[in-house]
Amino acid sequence: MMGWTLGLYFFRRYAVITAWFFVGIFALIFLIDFTEFSSRTSGLPKFTFLMALSVSALRVPMIVQQTVPFIALFAAMATLVSLNRKYELVIARAAGISAWQFLLPACAGALLFGILTIGIINPIAAYGLSRSQFIESDIRSGDSNEVSAFDAPWIHQKVGDVDTIIGARAVLNQGLELSDAVFFDIDRNGEIVERKDAKRAFLREGYWELNDVQRFRDGARVESLATDRVPTNLKPEFVQERLAEPETIPFFQLPSKIEAARSFGLGANAFAMQFHSLVALPPLLVAMTLIAATVSMRFARMGQSSTMILGGVVAGFLLYVVSVLVKAFGNAGFVPPFIAAWFPVVVAMFFGVTFLLYREDG
Repeated sequence: MMGWTLGLYFFRRYAVITAWFFVGIFALIFLIDFTEFSSRTSGLPKFTFLMALSVSALRVPMIVQQTVPFIALFAAMATLVSLNRKYELVIARAAGISAWQFLLPACAGALLFGILTIGIINPIAAYGLSRSQFIESDIRSGDSNEVSAFDAPWIHQKVGDVDTIIGARAVLNQGLELSDAVFFDIDRNGEIVERKDAKRAFLREGYWELNDVQRFRDGARVESLATDRVPTNLKPEFVQERLAEPETIPFFQLPSKIEAARSFGLGANAFAMQFHSLVALPPLLVAMTLIAATVSMRFARMGQSSTMILGGVVAGFLLYVVSVLVKAFGNAGFVPPFIAAWFPVVVAMFFGVTFLLYREDG
């Protein structure tokens, strides 16, 4: 039986290596994102060096959150390889400690890493992403021609006999604010009656509030208005479900958003998928640790470290690809979000446990 002292030693080794991987990947992603963002926006009038730094710093937590499964995989592999090459695992085995026992601290560390990601990193990442979108929208304001009509978010409303098609450059404030918005009024014959372009559009109770508006009729500008209103019967829950990015909503707010959307008869599949994916993250990191263990425990003796490491990376990559594909099915409603989120985790867990049982117990 492994004692507390040895267990804490293994846990500290895993925690330190994980922290170094996290810091290293954070810095790398920040440099890449800052370089890429600066190259795209440096020619805009409102661009400044400090603003680019701020946008990248705000966006990086969300990108890092997406890489957490790989951080857990590489950290577990590096921990086991280092322990094995220093013959610490050999000594532990000679003392009668099984693989399941010395893997327990790493699995506990992965579980804790997942919980911290949900409780701390995710709220910071959600706020940062939402705030970065606001800053980037302010930088790009008035340069709407770069946005394709196929990429822009669109929504339809019908108030009385008036059909209105609403589009925007960017969706802000969890779907309740639109940047560089355009409103098309359509008559019964499908013809555009009037167009309104607004730098900002805010969803209020019963109407859209438009700021800095340009009105067009028959292709010609009619007038410019500081503010205007467009009646609407859209509820905030509906607009959020249709337009808001689930990643901009913190984990602890997702259940209330899902419940509110479903009370209006909406599926809320994207929100539900995001919620279940986050709930399944800690077990997913444990599964990643087990996958790392299948390729990391016998490097020193077998002399196949490069091949085995490549196999572990490929296995982790395949698991990530499967998770993304199944998540897409869950967002589209083809698969229940709960099943879509937990299926890759269960498969990876069974794979890791089965392989370790075969290797350790025959």
